[in-house]
Amino acid sequence: MSYLWTTIHVKNIEASIKFYQEIVGLELRRRFSPSPSTELVFLGVGETEIELMYNEGEQLPGNYEGFSIGFSTEDANKLRESLIASGATVTGMISPNPNLQFFMVKDPNGVNVQFVEDMRKA
Repeated sequence: MSYLWTTIHVKNIEASIKFYQEIVGLELRRRFSPSPSTELVFLGVGETEIELMYNEGEQLPGNYEGFSIGFSTEDANKLRESLIASGATVTGMISPNPNLQFFMVKDPNGVNVQFVEDMRKA
């Protein structure tokens, strides 16, 4: 068995694609509409893949507390500062041990996205 993807139901497909391409660095792999009111977009890099699902008229929560997805980054401080400069609300830097630091930001749908830096690679 292998892990395939995480599906995120989205309010705005274009804003979500932009976030995952420009901020996270994922590439558009597939985009299609299985029905007139539904659109699916798969983005990924390497083996990592997410699916964005837009269903016209679907009521979604304002945020997804208790759930987060995580991505690695080479420079968490630089990315955090860039997001702050763009107007995003991010958490403070968290360092649970000397080898790791991370912060969180919400995607356009309220999903918590964690950016983690392995300090041993620095």
